[in-house]
Amino acid sequence: MLRNKPRPQPRRLDLAPGDTVLVIAGKDKGKTGEILRTLPREGKVVVKGVNILKRHVKAGRRAGGNVAMQGGIVDFEAPLDRSNVMLLCPSCNRPTRIKHIVLENGERALQCRRCGEPYERPRRAEAQ
Repeated sequence: MLRNKPRPQPRRLDLAPGDTVLVIAGKDKGKTGEILRTLPREGKVVVKGVNILKRHVKAGRRAGGNVAMQGGIVDFEAPLDRSNVMLLCPSCNRPTRIKHIVLENGERALQCRRCGEPYERPRRAEAQ
């Protein structure tokens, strides 16, 4: 009797959109950038200005609309594996691992392993 393997639970990413990361492996090693989006199911992140690929797009009409799409070569950021990037601490400005801590008021927070400072996520300016 055949049985399907249970799917592994997707690991929660400690990285979030807006975090600044350093690429530590691959063709773009040494580059830094801001995370645009995360793909936790695949364990990948998309970093601005890193892992740029080209896609050849055919001109045509958009489905369900009357808008013609222009063809050509489009540059886009492809996802990177989360293991190939490392978080940059805003206080010590060095690549670091993070540690999960519980504050006195009971809230959970992230802490830099290098300098020991709590990691504050940069606030994104809300669109008006």
